[in-house]
Amino acid sequence: MTDTTVTKIDSHFSPKGAMGQKYLATGIHLAMRLWENEAPGDAKPPTTRDYETVGYVIQGKAELHIEGQMVLLEPGSSWVVPKGASHAYKIVEPFTAVEATAPPARVHGRDDSTN
Repeated sequence: MTDTTVTKIDSHFSPKGAMGQKYLATGIHLAMRLWENEAPGDAKPPTTRDYETVGYVIQGKAELHIEGQMVLLEPGSSWVVPKGASHAYKIVEPFTAVEATAPPARVHGRDDSTN
């Protein structure tokens, strides 16, 4: 029998990751996280991850530097970072975005490693 349990997550009580992300709902194959009021600053170091990320900007601006390209992320923008792609973010204006990762980023310490 399949699991039909519904899980509700209140972001006010969500655990935070080492990079400042709030972990939201996590399923077996997909997870969500929230980047809330990220401060402007220098570009973060490039990294690669063993999961795919899709995101949506709620407010602010950031530059996504990915595989030699730069994409400006603004409110209403959505983006994809393929699994294994070298990428870095530079926050330009206080930035809030939600991301989904597949497989879930938090599982097995996937968010802990910076390759």
